[in-house]
Amino acid sequence: MIQYQGILHASVVISSTSKALDFYHSILGFPVDLSRPDLGYPGAWLDIGQQQIHLLELPNPDPTTGRPAHGGRDRHTAIGLDDISALTKILDQNNIPYTSSRSGRRAVFCRDPDGNGLEFIELPTTVPSKC
Repeated sequence: MIQYQGILHASVVISSTSKALDFYHSILGFPVDLSRPDLGYPGAWLDIGQQQIHLLELPNPDPTTGRPAHGGRDRHTAIGLDDISALTKILDQNNIPYTSSRSGRRAVFCRDPDGNGLEFIELPTTVPSKC
């Protein structure tokens, strides 16, 4: 039986690498992986812990308008983080609209400049056990 190890990256189609990097790198703070080879089209690889988001500057086959306002009702990439309040402060400072998760979790949904859905989920911190 196959034992899957996890998701290594998610790819999103973008219209402009520089515009996407302004959002993902400059605003959200994802580091850029400079080892991305020349793939014959513009883009970038962004590190998120041990995983990545691959930005693909290619013609988008999907509609970018008419998507649900709440990203939880659309395809999206979920990203864990340690402090949802710090993220919502950054989103507010940059006038990026978001909605809270309807599941009751400490999570928010937003969209990148090309309408790709992102979910950010606050993960519980592990408490060291007493010996």
